Parts: sequence; C-alpha cells; structure tokens
Amino acid sequence: MKSIESAAYAASGNSTNYADLLLLRFGEFMLKGKNRTRFEKRVLRHVKEMLIPYPKVQLTKEYGRIYVELNGEPAKELLDALKNVFGIASISPVKVAKSELEDILDVSARFLDVAAPEPGTTFKVNARRVWKGFPYGSLEMNKLVSTPLLQGYPGLIVDVNSPQMELRVEIREAHTYIFCENISAVGGFPLGTNGKAMLLLSGGIDSPVAGWSSMRRGLEVECVHFYSYPYTSELARQKVIDLTRILSRYAGVIKLHLVPFTEVQTAFTGIGQDNLIITLMRRAMLRIATSLAEREGALALITGDSLGQVASQTLPSMNVIGRATELPLLRPLVMMDKSDIVELSQKIGTYDLSILPYEDCCTLFVPKSPSTNPNLRIIDKIEATLPNYSSLLSAAVALTETIEITPHGNEQLESEVGTDERIKEEWF
Repeated sequence: MKSIESAAYAASGNSTNYADLLLLRFGEFMLKGKNRTRFEKRVLRHVKEMLIPYPKVQLTKEYGRIYVELNGEPAKELLDALKNVFGIASISPVKVAKSELEDILDVSARFLDVAAPEPGTTFKVNARRVWKGFPYGSLEMNKLVSTPLLQGYPGLIVDVNSPQMELRVEIREAHTYIFCENISAVGGFPLGTNGKAMLLLSGGIDSPVAGWSSMRRGLEVECVHFYSYPYTSELARQKVIDLTRILSRYAGVIKLHLVPFTEVQTAFTGIGQDNLIITLMRRAMLRIATSLAEREGALALITGDSLGQVASQTLPSMNVIGRATELPLLRPLVMMDKSDIVELSQKIGTYDLSILPYEDCCTLFVPKSPSTNPNLRIIDKIEATLPNYSSLLSAAVALTETIEITPHGNEQLESEVGTDERIKEEWF
C-alpha cells in the first residue's frame, strides 16, 4: 500500500488536524493465548510510560488494540514515540466521525482532502459495519462512501484487489473510525515479558544492536560496560552513556553498570601469553557480568558476537570464552552479516555514535596474532596461577558504578536514589 503519511502531514500543516486518535495494533505475542492478558497489560503499561509528557492523551484498550485519543496533543510526536514500543506491530492515524451517514461522508471527504492523493492513484473503500444497528451494510457503505469521493477526485482509479490507497471505514456504535495507512512499528514481544538479561555493551556497532534485538524479543536489558582508565578517555565513557540513552528510547529507564577493568586487564599483560589476552579478557568480563547478573536478578548474558567476525568470535574461541559462565549466553547477531548489522544500527539510531573513534578496553593491548583456537586446559591453568585473580574480579564488581539512563538525559547514580523514592518504587 502506498504510504501517504508525508503528504498528509504536509497538506494539513498541523498534524492534530490530520488525526483525532492513533490506533495501535498488537504484534506476534497475540498468538500466545495463555499469556495474552499479561502481555497486553505490559504493552499498555509501556504505552502509558511513553505518554507521560502528554497529559491530555486518553487511552482505551480493547481486543487486540489500543486507542490513543490525542485531545490536541501532537500526533506526529506521539506516533514517533509509540512506533518504538515493543509489542506494537502497526499504528494508524485515525479521523473520528459520528456513526451517522452524513457525518461519515463529510469526514471521509475531508480526510481525502488532507491526504491529497496524486492523479492516477489506485483506490478503494473498505467499510466494516461492527455495529449491526447501523442501517447500511458493509457492501452498501462501500458504494455510498466511494461514489462522492470518486466524483470529487476524478484522477483516482478504482482497484479493489491491490489498491495503492485503501480508505477504511470502521462503523461502531459510539464512533466511526476512518483511516488509510498502517505504519509499521517495531513489533516483537512486550518489554520484560521474557525476563531480564545483562548486555555486555562496548562502544562498537554490534553490541547496541544485540541489545535492541534482545529487547524486541521481550527481554528487559541492563547494560555492563568495562572501562580501563587512564587508557580509555572520558569521551569513551560518555559515548557508552549516549548509546545506552538511545536504547532507552525503546525501553524507558535502563541501568548502566560501569566496571573498572584496568587492574584485571593489565594482569594479563605480563604472563607471556599475548596471543591469549583477548580470550582471557573476555572470560573475565563474563565472570564479572555473571556476578552483576546474579546481584540484579538477570537470568542470561547478551553479547554482540557474530560468528567469524574477529579472532574471539571463531567457534573454538566462543566455546572457550563461553565456558566462563554458567548463565545462558545469548548471541542475537551470531549468524548475521556485518552489512545487515550496520543497516540495523542505522535504523535504530546507534550507528553514528558507534563509529566515533574513541577507544574502549576491547581495543587495548590487542596482540598482533590473537589466538583463534585457544586451548581450554591452558586457559584454565593460566587463570588458576594468576596472583589474586579472584580478588581482582571481586574488586571490579564491588567498585562498579551504576547509572540509571533515561531518554531525556536526567541520569542519576543508583546510590543517589533516596530511600523514600526506593520504598515508593517498591510499593507502587
């Protein structure tokens, strides 16, 4: 179907004149019958959170749908925000008419004036009489609505099979809804309905995409970033905060755990096994992330690994690295091509930040020839003989700084959240 969103907004000049409400349709989770009520409630809660800055909005939920009555709030802003709600498959801007023939015809004509279809556009009316007390049937309404529209727009071409523009008229007892397009939203499962996981977030392209992909599958995500001051800069730290903020546009508040990794990382540099540094480093990251996950109640770890992309992402390397944790290790990108990952990062808005040239700890102390086939027995032996290795890992966990990142930039250290506020969050 031809998208008329741009034309409609350009013609109206004011998006509130174009739509009276937004119709939100649920996504694939609708197939899960036993979980349906819980999933619908979670989507509704997420929608309410996204609409906090818009106090005039009113919400109504019915089977498979949420209606967002705008009441003068900006339709385009709300549309852009709600497209990011996981569990919403599509959104339609809707004009509302009285369930009376004259008003339906009048609003339909004004709707088409706003949409301003180009001459030669193929067109059909699809009326649906939900309220059986309405005196005209669906097929009869198709003719009653389309006839004056075709007279007013002689450039339209009727095509009942695959029209570029399909005017839908839903007749209900209280109101009639008139709309023309389904705007794709992110879909997936409602946020948090499949549990919580820890995302190992670097400053690169892959891990933010892995985080977004995991959230789309219903996971609540907390981020873990490892920094090696003074080898990594404040700009690198801020870059990760900004990446987390972009992810928070899809989730609301996201916790970011900043782990001081210098002591752990430098412990690997003097053992004469430079080709194994990357393997040792990534195993240490998984151990620390596992401790944080257990503390925060997360049930899995997420990485941005893509099979064969770098030395640490060969199958032998991923096997040895993954054995450092007993938690499930999720790799959403493992079979994706780099070009597909880049395309998705551009789509979700993280790409431009990810390519900023600020080093993170993953780019430090990289050997010229890292092992692509590490031996687990040798790795275990090295870790067992490192002085105070367990203490170094425990210290990194203890010194981890946690920040609550929001889409609006009003970050707050978790330690700064007041006791009264914590009690309020726990109870309400």
